[in-house]
Amino acid sequence: MARDDFSWAIPVMRAGYAGRGLVYLCVAGFSLYAIWYGGQASGTSSALSQLESTAWGSVVLFLIFLGMVAFAVWRGVNAVFDLEDRGTDGKGMVARAALIVSGFIHLGLAALAFTLLFTDGGESGGSSLAGWLSAIMQWPGGRWLVALGGFVIVGVGIYYAYRAWREKYRHRLQANHFTEHWDWLLKAGLVAKGLVVVIVGMLVVYAAWRTDPNAAGGTGDAFAWLTGQPYGQLLVAAICLGLLGYALFCFVNAAFRDIPKVSGGAIETLETKLASTVRQAL
Repeated sequence: MARDDFSWAIPVMRAGYAGRGLVYLCVAGFSLYAIWYGGQASGTSSALSQLESTAWGSVVLFLIFLGMVAFAVWRGVNAVFDLEDRGTDGKGMVARAALIVSGFIHLGLAALAFTLLFTDGGESGGSSLAGWLSAIMQWPGGRWLVALGGFVIVGVGIYYAYRAWREKYRHRLQANHFTEHWDWLLKAGLVAKGLVVVIVGMLVVYAAWRTDPNAAGGTGDAFAWLTGQPYGQLLVAAICLGLLGYALFCFVNAAFRDIPKVSGGAIETLETKLASTVRQAL
């Protein structure tokens, strides 16, 4: 298949990452505002719910809805046609399966945005998760399944941090003045995102151990747990600043992500550019 056949996927990818960036911008923005005034940081569903009461909230929710649908479509197309050359070996197929799972998760966020837009409101993210976990725990071996799911989530969070530490994200980004000079902020954003995901996974494992689905939760519950730790409010504020970096990471991907089966490898990536700079310096 000619690489130009996939050029239509680029606008879908851009819209998806931009919508994802809006979600984390809202979560971090509302959380930092609340912390500044002595309140509690917001989770994803809480932040999106707060948009309803703002002047441009409906517009932003609609953009998030479109973005999450676009991101889900992008993940699916990317997985099926392997647009980023992940391969067909075991590692590649696992990565492509993870893209499909990610797509369904973002469809869930799209459904949440749609519910807030066109109905009187929906179930909060935390209670919805508790309901799912409660149902799963009723299955034979359900607690073990929930615990396994929690460990998988922890692993995903660790992988975010690993990508930041080993700078694995650079080979997907175009090299330009912005990506070169703000690379440190992109890295901090990935670390912050990874830390939140790890805590969410730990809460799921804890819920399985206690046989209490209400002990699990999403981003808001992770913030609440952190707040209860020594210097917790400062930790949450620091992570929210990091999530602003992750929002930037999403926006940068929307603008500068390289798709090998479209570009044909003709675009210099950030990884290649920085490696070349290091070699010249030596």
